[in-house]
This record gives sequence, structure tokens and C-alpha cells, in this order.
Amino acid sequence: MLSTAPRPSLPAGPAARRRTVAVAALAGAAVTAALIVAPTTSQAAAAAGAAPGAPGTKSTWALGDKDGFGTARGTASKVWYTLRGGTLTDVYYPRIDTPSIRDSQFVVTGKGFTDREDRNARSRVELLDPRSMTYRVTTTAKSRRWQIVKTFVTDPGRSAVLQRVRFTSLTGKPYRVYLLHDPALSMTGNDDVGRSGPGGSLLSSDDSNASAVVTRPAMTRRSSGYLGVSDGWSDLRADHRMSWTYDATQAGNVVQTGRVPVNGVRNRDFTVSIGFGRDVQQALQVARASAARGFASARQAYDRGWHRYLASLRPTPRSAQAWTTEWTVSAMVLAASEDKTFRGGFVAAPGRPWAWANELQDLAVYHAVWSRDLYQIATGLLAVGDRAAAGRSLDYLWNVQQKPDGSFPQNSRLDGKPVFGDLQLDEVAFPIVLAHQLGRTGAADWARVKRSADFIVAKGPSTPQERWENIGGYSPATIAAEIAGLVCAADIARKNGDAVSAASYLATADQWQRTVESWTATRNGAYSPKPYYLRVTKNGDPDVGTRVQISDGGPNIDQRLVVDPSFLELVRLGVKRADDPTILSSIKVVDDKLSYRTANGRFWHRASFDGYGEQRNGGIWVPSDPGSGKTIGRGWPLLGGERGEYALVDGRARAARTALATMGRAADDRSHLMSEQVWDRKPPAPSSRFTPGEPTLSATPLAWTHAQFLRLAASIANGSPVETPQVVACRYKSEACAR
Repeated sequence: MLSTAPRPSLPAGPAARRRTVAVAALAGAAVTAALIVAPTTSQAAAAAGAAPGAPGTKSTWALGDKDGFGTARGTASKVWYTLRGGTLTDVYYPRIDTPSIRDSQFVVTGKGFTDREDRNARSRVELLDPRSMTYRVTTTAKSRRWQIVKTFVTDPGRSAVLQRVRFTSLTGKPYRVYLLHDPALSMTGNDDVGRSGPGGSLLSSDDSNASAVVTRPAMTRRSSGYLGVSDGWSDLRADHRMSWTYDATQAGNVVQTGRVPVNGVRNRDFTVSIGFGRDVQQALQVARASAARGFASARQAYDRGWHRYLASLRPTPRSAQAWTTEWTVSAMVLAASEDKTFRGGFVAAPGRPWAWANELQDLAVYHAVWSRDLYQIATGLLAVGDRAAAGRSLDYLWNVQQKPDGSFPQNSRLDGKPVFGDLQLDEVAFPIVLAHQLGRTGAADWARVKRSADFIVAKGPSTPQERWENIGGYSPATIAAEIAGLVCAADIARKNGDAVSAASYLATADQWQRTVESWTATRNGAYSPKPYYLRVTKNGDPDVGTRVQISDGGPNIDQRLVVDPSFLELVRLGVKRADDPTILSSIKVVDDKLSYRTANGRFWHRASFDGYGEQRNGGIWVPSDPGSGKTIGRGWPLLGGERGEYALVDGRARAARTALATMGRAADDRSHLMSEQVWDRKPPAPSSRFTPGEPTLSATPLAWTHAQFLRLAASIANGSPVETPQVVACRYKSEACAR
């Protein structure tokens, strides 16, 4: 176990595979702007009573590129924490789709200065135990005046986040330390109230939930105010001292502040306990109980829970021996992404990247459940040997998300309430494939399978949206999933004595398998004289110049110019052979048009003209007008994993191992978390913000990326893709079956 002793020296410069704090500063500028507004009320004298300025500046969320993520094993502790830019960011309670803290950090003051961790310090994150989700963050003042070392866990016995903190003065001078705490209960920070509670606590609540913060030793002076008007940062930055002791009695965007009685010279160590409950009494009880338990006891139980979980899984395969930590972290990320109330409900990512944290903050986007992402997660869990969790995923799909007509929402909250309202037919097909992989072929599962298979037959093969969610039509990736789903459904139908349904599903699947190329592969496109698959065709005719509108600032353009690597689903799901001539010509096209090489390896953009990524200068993604080209989608590491699975089917194990190593190198080298996207070109000024092949400001960790890494490693060990449904591969005589 690593020591938590302070390190007085400044952290080293950015490593080759690490996002730098400059990124956090860039992305955080808009988010934290409200907190640096000069106060509008006089600070000439101490202020108390009801805080002025309700409701304050509108709340926003921290961005979604997290540096740490954790929760306790078991279901007693219904809280998850994340880290970003040196601070505790989104904390989820009571469900993993419900953030209830935006930010919690420290402010340090002394003669003539006021520093906050996210603006005036450099940070370094460390995974303390490769077999537990225990992270330590060291923030060191740019001025070299002070250093803070924080270790994070959640209490396995109750819903509380615990921090063990050491504050050190690097100059030998005593400084004042304040906790700056921004609750945002029940996924909104605009309807909270807050006050000072007994025993040096800070309490906040809304109509549904509450939080309480206690420290040991206890906070002394405390205040609850409104962002941008009467919050503690506005108070402290004015004269470097805390003058206000308000209670925020009206609903609004509450920010709380408390002085911790340490000075960094003799008094350095303290513990922070943040508890949650239905009301402030319960939250305070939880926070106090966790503080009384002590950080050391909680961490021991927390680590033990993760150790036991990993010991229950398959050992790291030989294929991933060079990436053992990435293997274990990936398994833990998937397990931690499951809700503890709605079992089997796994969210896509614990955060909100880009504009989803600001302009579009009111939607539960990445911390929602997609049927497709849940399928990817479940197959990753199967790859590591957690069959029980994969089974819970299918139960969730059937019992919570599936609609009476057999379809699934585009995505949903954990209780099944849709977030977006569209339909993607691959999301209807994948639960069927998962049921078949799990051997869930009994009468109850067959009834669910039949609903979805009948829906696919009635509505397919064209889909209102394909897997990238912003174009509809005839998609080779979606059609591959539909075919696989129908063949699996036919096998389950036969096992349940329904020969009529089985025959219908197979007839439809066979027709679509024969026709998918004529629907989606152009023979007169500009990129190759040979046929190649398009991302989508609007009307099933790939040889006409029908125009498609590319979302996120992309052009309205001839569909024959829009390609993506997703046609490889045809091979991965056993529908087409790896050496199929159109597959081979399509690979050459996407490699030429969408791939790029970095020091970490080769990556692929998800589609032509994709605008879902940072701006050209590295600024955060914002919704763009059609054709503006303001933003650029970068490479997705998971696409390299899919290419690795293709290479296995093609008999090229070495290429698959290279793809796995590329994914491993693209992970953050301190947190070992894997991102949605990595940078694709020479860094914009200043050059330290981004590195080609390194994580962008996109969602991190993305569960799908971690699942793909696990699945590829297991597939290399197996000699062929572990996910390919053999009943499909054998029917269409793909190479996966022959193996």
C-alpha cells in the first residue's frame, strides 16, 4: 500500500500519456466564470443572517473528462465519486444517474493572496492500488506556497464520500484553509438551500435529498451563500479572509464554505466526510457515522471489497499481461458503472463532457442507459467472467427498458424514463443477441425475444437512427445487428417450439444478408473504383447522390462521400466473411479517409465530417450550426479495438495484439481510465493542452471503451472474437465459425 505522506516538491511535468492541468483550466474557464465574479455586496464588516442574492448564478456541471472514479462494492453505499482537475467533482447519489455535488475543493489564503485548487495549483492523480478504485490527488500551488494531498474512498457501509487530507505549508508560514463546497442535489444545483449545522457541519437540501459535510477536526467559521453574489469564494477573494456567515434560506444555487482548523505547519491532517440522506438529519447522521468510523477503517473495507471482486473474475489473460492495470481498472469501471437500486442498469459514463455540462446540462446524457452500450458492457463483463452482472443487464433490459411493442428507448434514466426520444434498431437487436449468448432461452426470455424480433421484422431494415445517433436510413452496422438478432431469435424460437416464427426470422435475416451490400455499398463513389460501404444511405440506393446532413456542424453532402468503420459489425457479428471483397475495399477507404497515426498507435475517426469533438483551437464542443465546421470529432480508441477483433477473424493475431497495445497506451497513465476520443493532429497553441493519441476533453471513463479493451484481450486469448454469435457465423459460413 502506498504512503499518503506529502510530497513537498512540485509534481513533474506532464507525462507522455497524461492529460495536463492546462486542459482543466481551459475547459473550466466557462464553468467557473461565475465563481470569480466580484462580489456585489459590501465586505467592510462581517455579515450574517440570510444570504443575499438568491437564486444566484445558474448552476453548471463539471466537465466529463474525469481523472478518477470510484464507489464501494455492494449496495449499502449508494454513492459514487469522480475527480477532475485536482478536485472532487460530480458525486452521484442515490443513483448513478443522479449527480448531487458539482464540486468540492479547498481554498488557501495568506498575506496578500487567495488560492483555489482548480485555478492556482497543479495537480497529479495516482491510483494507489491497481486492484481498488482508490485515488490520491496531490495539488501544489503554482506559487510553491502550499501542497494538499487527498485520498478518496466511499464508505462501504453507508452513503458517504471520505477524504483523508494533508495540508502542508511549503514555506514554513501558517496559512488558512477553507472548504469550498458546491452541492447540486438531485441533478440540479438551482433549487437547494443550505445552512450551518451542529458540530461544525454544513447542511444542504432540496425537496428530495440532502447532504451534510463534517470534518475532523470540525470546521469553525461557516457560511452558505449563492453563486456569484454571496458565496464564500466571493468573500475570500476580496480580502483573503472569511467575513460572511450566511445561511441560504431560499432555494437557489448554493455554495458552502467552512474554515478547517489547520495551518500547514503543525496542524496538517484532517478528514472530510460528505454524507447523504433523504433529509438533513439522516445526511448528518451518515456523515458523522462515517467520520467516526475513520478513514483508515473505511479504506480497508473499501479496498477489500474490490480485491474480492477481482479475485472472483478470470485472471488477466496472457494477451494483456503488459496491461494488467488497464485490465483490472477496466473491469472495475464496468462494475462501478452499475446502479445499486436498479440492478443491471449500467450508465455509459459518470460525467458530462463539453456542452452537456453547460448549455445542455439539464439532460441526463452520458449518465444514462443505452441498450447498445449496455450490450457492450455486458459482453465485456462476460469476457472477464462476471456472468451474474451480465445476466442482471439482460434482466434490466427486459424488465425496465423494453416497451410493450418490443422496442427500446434511445436511452433512458435508470427507472426507464426516456431521455432522448428516437429509435435505433440495433438497440432492439442487441438484447436478443445477449440473451442467446447467456443461454437465456426459456419461455420467459423467449416472450421478450419474440417481441423485439417481431418489431425488427416489422420496422427494419432501415432505422430512424444508426449507432452514431444522428443519421437515419440503411446502415450496414445496424443491419448487421438486426440480422444477428433475428438469427439468434430463430434459434430461441426453435427451442420453444415456435417453428413458424423461426422460419420467418431466418427468411428475413437471409434476405437482408444477401441484400445489405446493394443497400449500403456504392459502386460509383469517388473514393474507390471498387464497391465500398457507406455510413448510411437514405433510401437504400448507394449509387445516387442523395444528400445527408451531418450533425454537429457538418455539411449537407453527397452520401457517397460519408463513410465510417462500423461496417465491420458485419464481420464481428458473423454476417460476412473477413475476406469479402467489399469488406476489403471498404477497409482501404476508411483507412485512407478516417485513420491517423500517433506515437501511441493508429486511431480512426468515427465518420466522415464528424463534428462531435473539440473546436479546431481545442475549445470545448458546442452545438454548431449546420455546415459551420466549428468542431471536429477525433479518433475513438474503441474503433481500434473493433479493428483488432476483425484482425483476429482475418487470422492476424499480431495485428490484434497491436490494436490492444494501442488502446492500452491511450489510457491515462495515472488514472488508467480510457476516454471516448483521443487527439488527432498537431496540438493547438499552447501545445501543452493536447497530445496526438492522448485523451481529449471527451467522456472519461467511457464504459464502452473499457468493455472493448477487455473483450479484445479475451478474444486474443481465445483465438477468435468471444462475442461473435456462433449460430450466425455458422449460418453464413464466416471464418469465425470455422474456428
